[in-house]
Amino acid sequence: MTSQAADRPETVAASRRSKISREREQEFFDAVLEQIRECGYEAVTMDGVAASTRCSKSTLYRQWKTKPQFVVAALRSRRVSKFEGIDTGSLADDLREVARSAGRWSTGDTKLLQALGHAVTQDAELATALREALVHPEIAALSEILQRGVERGEIAADQPALEYIPCQLFGVIRARPVVDGEYADPDYLVRFVDAVVLPALGLTSGRST
Repeated sequence: MTSQAADRPETVAASRRSKISREREQEFFDAVLEQIRECGYEAVTMDGVAASTRCSKSTLYRQWKTKPQFVVAALRSRRVSKFEGIDTGSLADDLREVARSAGRWSTGDTKLLQALGHAVTQDAELATALREALVHPEIAALSEILQRGVERGEIAADQPALEYIPCQLFGVIRARPVVDGEYADPDYLVRFVDAVVLPALGLTSGRST
């Protein structure tokens, strides 16, 4: 995919975007991501998104020159951590809250990852946007949660399991649909944290009142 459009001066990009409101732009982004989840990346077309959002195809092409550029923009619009603000004062309870939060969005995000699976191996910019949208914000927030646990003295800074916690949590979310045929819901992920994550960190799985 060419990145020429993305490399144009900021004023040009801003001028293009100014033709639609931020709310309308988000409607387009939500529509294309939902169609990817339901139909797969290859089946999504600008025509289909235009029809579902009741706009002209030319509007979409004026804003985003190609489908990959459109999808990249849609993914980047989601760059916000779903773990933001989690701070119970206890690492064990923070991780349970992470599990509950992850369980609430795991179905939609897992479907999106599955639908984009092949496309991201062919398009480096799309792969980067996917990681920026669905992985990096959560990893950063989770790292902060773990660091607070270290600073409070709940776990040692050299605890060997620390570096594997993100892979544990994200891995089980992605793997459960394949292994069990079900998505990882909040209850499942809280049980996973109690049975696997906390013992790996040397923490008790006893719940606080």
